[in-house]
Amino acid sequence: MLNALISGFALGGGLIVAIGAQNAFVIRQGVLNSHVFWICLFCSVSDAILIWSGVYGMGVVVETLPWFIPVLTYGGAAFLIWYGIKAFRRALNPSVLAEEGRTTSNLFVALATCAAFTWLNPHVYLDTLILVGSIANARPAGEHAPFALGASLASFIWFFAIGYGAKALRRPLSKPLVWRGIDFAIAAIMFLIAFKLLMGN
Repeated sequence: MLNALISGFALGGGLIVAIGAQNAFVIRQGVLNSHVFWICLFCSVSDAILIWSGVYGMGVVVETLPWFIPVLTYGGAAFLIWYGIKAFRRALNPSVLAEEGRTTSNLFVALATCAAFTWLNPHVYLDTLILVGSIANARPAGEHAPFALGASLASFIWFFAIGYGAKALRRPLSKPLVWRGIDFAIAAIMFLIAFKLLMGN
């Protein structure tokens, strides 16, 4: 049981640590000190739902719907390009930065944006429903739940660590020059991920 828990934790941590669109958004919310707890909780619970669904067979459903991943790919790419343009405009225009800061103070808007980053990402289904699910189901009977628990725990620790870590560093990170660099980096991440999605990588 403990071995399965540790294995799930290691796999979940390995899959989630890469700085992608969702992680960049969580870090930005932390620097803004805007609904950090709810954003971290939403991401963690969403990952847990996907992980447990994959472990208990939902990955098969995704694999049998040939249109599912392509639809998410184009929808997710469009969203990433749109958000990347917004980040680029924030970096170039201080007044846009202030306006965006006020917008993200709305919990509903912040959660809706976070939901798009989470659920419009086709890789999250490939990683959690299919990859984690298939690895978990290759383990002996009785180890599926501990494996899923370990992977979910890694997600909770990671999101709360980067969200509250960014919040703790918000004073140095909120300097105008640094903040512009953050938004340029976010824009670059969004455009790169969108490009890779459209190129099929």
